[in-house]
Amino acid sequence: MTEPATTPSSPASPASRRILAQAGFEARSILRNGEQLLLSLVLPIIVLLGLSLTGILDVLGLGIGGHSPVAVATSGVLGLAIASTAFTGQAISTGFDRRYGVLRQLATTPLGTTGLIWGKLLAVLLVVAVQFALLGGIALVLGITAPVAHLAVVVAGLLGTAVMLTWGLVLAGTLRAEATLALANLLWVLMASVGGLVVAHDGLWGRLVSWTPSGALGDAMRSAVLDGAIDLRACAVMLAWTLLGLLAARRFFDFDGR
Repeated sequence: MTEPATTPSSPASPASRRILAQAGFEARSILRNGEQLLLSLVLPIIVLLGLSLTGILDVLGLGIGGHSPVAVATSGVLGLAIASTAFTGQAISTGFDRRYGVLRQLATTPLGTTGLIWGKLLAVLLVVAVQFALLGGIALVLGITAPVAHLAVVVAGLLGTAVMLTWGLVLAGTLRAEATLALANLLWVLMASVGGLVVAHDGLWGRLVSWTPSGALGDAMRSAVLDGAIDLRACAVMLAWTLLGLLAARRFFDFDGR
């Protein structure tokens, strides 16, 4: 008897192709989701317009320092956009993916856990680039005048995205989806209001929050937009928090969510 012919299994595609495909899928999911768009684009635009056109920064005395309201608002909203997409948005979406078993299934595919994380990072960076382009265009229309250092903005954006995404995944991988939803939204509000992300704070509180991820991201963006310089201290703080978050994710992240 002759043995039945077998069809050889197709080799897995290269890791880079798998990661890029996952990144494209993740990015499209963010841009097609109404709630994600509200959080990532609509709210930052509203904050930018509100801070730039209403004079609220002057009324409250929040971190003008001789700069124009448009410039101050732009520096803060760029950081807020990163937190919206990389932290809150990813924490919520990943938390519910984990709850419904999507992460566990993806982790067993050739993509693997490492490819999944890299795919999320690339997708978030792509969306952040879209956010920066849109917010920057609006700031130009509003008449921003500031010595913006584009390299410093890129450095702050990359480090800010890394630290926010890392801790968003830690949150999503350790708490139930409902708790992640509530806490991620609460932390977004706190970072935007008193966390040094949108505006600088004076005194002891300002010094304390400057050592948090949100405060460091806010300081780095303000330095890049308002002063045209790289804030090395803030960058070092974000890098340290990113490494700490990676260790926490490696130790506590649960793909099953049970």
